[in-house]
Amino acid sequence: MECERCKETIAEGEKREHHGQILCEDCYMDLLSPARTCDPWAVHSAQTLARNSGGSLELTEIQKKILEIVKETGGAEPGVIVERLQIKPADLEREVAALRHMEKIRGELRQGKKFLTSW
Repeated sequence: MECERCKETIAEGEKREHHGQILCEDCYMDLLSPARTCDPWAVHSAQTLARNSGGSLELTEIQKKILEIVKETGGAEPGVIVERLQIKPADLEREVAALRHMEKIRGELRQGKKFLTSW
């Protein structure tokens, strides 16, 4: 069986149904709980956690790579980052939301196109 959203193969017994679509668990979770980059409580929580842990937060390897690309390019379109890291757009959205809450990355419009830049 195949996910109607991402086209990945769904293991037997792992399918989820949402509004008539057959989905894998990842796509189902993305629909039920989408990444939110603008979340004041998440920013507050990240700042509080950083303050309580000595001023820094631990980044995942993918988050480190995203920040490296953004720094080396001076800002990159999400599609470029997805291509370079060979990840799904939904995965990038989740990672960007976390980095945004930590105030490590932000969005910017350049000539009508969305770019991710350093905070």
